Amino acid sequence: MQKSSLSNIALVVALVAVALAVLMVFGSTIGLWDPIVGFMASRNYNNLLGYVVVVIGLVALITSFTIKQNSRAKGKGLINSTIALVLGLGILAPSIVALVIEPVKYPPIHDITTNTQSPPQFEFLTDSREGAKNSLVYGGPEIAAQQLQAFPNINPIVSDLTADAAYQKALMVAESMGWTIVAQDPKARRFESTSRTPFFNFADDIVVVVSVLEQGSRIDLRSVSRVGIGDRGVNAQRIQEFSLRFAE
Repeated sequence: MQKSSLSNIALVVALVAVALAVLMVFGSTIGLWDPIVGFMASRNYNNLLGYVVVVIGLVALITSFTIKQNSRAKGKGLINSTIALVLGLGILAPSIVALVIEPVKYPPIHDITTNTQSPPQFEFLTDSREGAKNSLVYGGPEIAAQQLQAFPNINPIVSDLTADAAYQKALMVAESMGWTIVAQDPKARRFESTSRTPFFNFADDIVVVVSVLEQGSRIDLRSVSRVGIGDRGVNAQRIQEFSLRFAE
């Protein structure tokens, strides 16, 4: 192998590695495998891909500086090697960020609700929903205590709107957030839906119930992940975003 070709090889390896890293994240979205498969593959192999590309990129870059060749070939080698190195660092970006910024530690829970005393119950969705490993049966006081400690600002939405109007607005907000409505009962003012995460395509199920208050209405939500012991705060963030959008 000629030394001058090393930069080309580094660039090809980097492009293939980037493609693999992206495929692990989005493969489930295009139906190649279950979300957990892509997640575990990324967790186990993403950094390995990044390190391989960075090493090859560095070797190619050093080689491009040291070997004797015409200025045009040398410039091309430097560019290809630098691109490869940058792509390798890009693959490692999540790990680099985690080293610089301490990640938030979330409790090992995946079921978040605005009402921990009497959580909204799923009626249409069941434990047999596709790909589900987690039950829709609420975990009780232990889960409630962990949620209240980690997310004390998760509260019911209290609105001046009538219950019927609040129900219609809640539906509109859910649709604006990209949720798939799988069941709705206007008379009971409740609906169930599914939301998928942008990365790895994990499915979380949500039930929304609107109740009548003496003046206005109250909206309660519950968001549950289909797989995983913890959810890295995704369900809480979803409820918080819904609350903010509803208040607009």
